[in-house]
Amino acid sequence: MREALERIVSGFDHIDAVAFCGDRDSLVDAIEREQPDAVLTDIRMPPTGTDEGIQVARELRVSNPEIGVVILSQFADPSYVLDFLDSGSAGRAYLLKERVSDPQQLVAAIEAVVDGGSVIDPKVVEVLVHARSAGANSPLSALTRREHDVLAELAQGKSNAAIAQSLVLTKRAVEKHINAIFTKLELESPDDVSRRVKAALLFLADEQRLSEVGS
Repeated sequence: MREALERIVSGFDHIDAVAFCGDRDSLVDAIEREQPDAVLTDIRMPPTGTDEGIQVARELRVSNPEIGVVILSQFADPSYVLDFLDSGSAGRAYLLKERVSDPQQLVAAIEAVVDGGSVIDPKVVEVLVHARSAGANSPLSALTRREHDVLAELAQGKSNAAIAQSLVLTKRAVEKHINAIFTKLELESPDDVSRRVKAALLFLADEQRLSEVGS
């Protein structure tokens, strides 16, 4: 896999690969040394082979929020995406490893996170929204325009205060809209962080689905 990625990335003139790493520690060292625009990493790597890629993404959200992260994973289960995006979706992409066979798609994800965008693998989207294809069947179709605006801000990882400032609303109004969003999307978990991330995922999945329908 690593050799294949090296060949793919090296094949695009506008991408300058500054380091190739085989484990978490060397990746962290390379990031600190090179300060790249983006990191392409496996979800699992030595030393433990569990979720090192997600751990690195979380650390970068705090230490270097401007660095984009693309994670390659064998897991289509949205729960892994929830963990990956729990601190915000901006500058993050989650792709299944089979996308390595499509260099253009892989490079597009790298470009997206560098620009602060988000990408979710289509197969994960299918699992998340049960492959709904018609706009009327979108889980977001029940939201009002204002609730949709609030959800779009929430999907960027913004706090309630930041959403209020961006949309010129009171914090109380934002809280009311978010509670309505949770209710309409049937997100009844007592864990508010989990509900926010799931709502953001549904928004991103819907945006991606609409883009694919329109293309």
